[in-house]
Amino acid sequence: MVPLKRRKLSDTGKSGTNTSGGTEPSKFPRVVLFLLERKMGASRRAFLSQLARKKGFQVEELLSEKVTHVVCENVSGEDGRAWLRSQGGSRPPPHLLDVSWFTDSMRAGRPVEVLDRHQLQPAFSSLHLRAGEPEVEVFSVPSYACQRRTSLENHNAPLTDALSLLAENAELNDEEGRGVAFRRAAALLKTLPSAVMSASQLRGLPCLGEHSLRVRPLTSSRSQLVLTGIFGVGAKTADRWIREGIHDLHQLRASGQVLNRAQRAGLQHYADINQPVTRAEADAIEAIVEKAVSSVLRGAQIVLTGGFRRGKPSGHDVDFLITHPEEGREEGLMPKVKTTRNSYLESKDGPGRPPSNMDRFERCLSIFKLPGAAETPQRAWRAVRVDLVVSPISQFAFALLGWTGSKVSFRPDLRCYRSSDGSPVRQSLMFDFCAASEEEIFAHLGLEFVPPSERNA
Repeated sequence: MVPLKRRKLSDTGKSGTNTSGGTEPSKFPRVVLFLLERKMGASRRAFLSQLARKKGFQVEELLSEKVTHVVCENVSGEDGRAWLRSQGGSRPPPHLLDVSWFTDSMRAGRPVEVLDRHQLQPAFSSLHLRAGEPEVEVFSVPSYACQRRTSLENHNAPLTDALSLLAENAELNDEEGRGVAFRRAAALLKTLPSAVMSASQLRGLPCLGEHSLRVRPLTSSRSQLVLTGIFGVGAKTADRWIREGIHDLHQLRASGQVLNRAQRAGLQHYADINQPVTRAEADAIEAIVEKAVSSVLRGAQIVLTGGFRRGKPSGHDVDFLITHPEEGREEGLMPKVKTTRNSYLESKDGPGRPPSNMDRFERCLSIFKLPGAAETPQRAWRAVRVDLVVSPISQFAFALLGWTGSKVSFRPDLRCYRSSDGSPVRQSLMFDFCAASEEEIFAHLGLEFVPPSERNA
């Protein structure tokens, strides 16, 4: 039970005062917000309301004559206007806005101008382009990837492939922001229920900037990106080599470049590592990993994560998350596993990947010798990239959600969804609450649970 005094203080939120503490007057008296709970969820609405009040906005808990801006999430224009009509009232209707206006305003620290993209968009409907042209569907999707369901079926592969290639080029040129923008645009196009026939169908959709909208299906040589396909080589290293005149594997071998252990292994096994790994091969590796881990930690749990957990039939590597039901029993596991006669080769130097708060977990990024998978008679094994990550059971649900991905859009959008004000957020998916399952994390954030098979953003 909440004490009576605290309950009365909380109720003052209905009059627009700052429920986070005190009765500060609004910084923007001409702007009064109302957040529609429908499809947003109570937990999410409470979080965003508190955030807005901290920024100096007045937020009403009930729709009233004072409200000037109604903020909605995952609500179409038709549904929003129908709901507003059902509330009655004789005064001019307030602005009926998508949560993107709220996010932009929180980022700016003030109410921003209402643009066309902030208006609630039509649901899946028809739009006439010109006289005599066929009708096309206008798409409407949620703002965040963690609110969408993205299966493996992609109706816009030519466009998403082009965007992915542009993202790789941007990252190679150390333009991380552009790379992220192109990948997020590709992630959004993957979730559409049919092929895009006209740019007008994408009007008002999130994540689609001017450059992304100009993209057309294209073919391009990926030879300039071949160096980043080497295990242990990141975009900055590849860019430095290219500036030094190294553009392919032959030139790299002849250059005399000093490579670390990971890069030497990556160059040696380049053909194997850049060959897709099948689900059958991933299952075979899982059996070997389980045997090695169980030999030093009885009762350990091993879960295949990444794209394979999302239902992909193949991938570029294989990721495993390891834990133990007893907190602490998992500590120091990796050195013990690496002393057993298992079939993987540890990369001590580690590949050139960007740092992550998830690195606090024990992990081994390796090149695995998979027996019986070689395509040449010279050897009886094939090299496969395998990542092993160890998590304590208290953080396992968060680690499982994070390592399942997708890392490009779904996982980052969970963090953005958590903040929603555009401010920097922690890279980790560890939140200030306990959860025993992924379902509990989604529920706490006010999100409908999205199964792994529909997180292919």
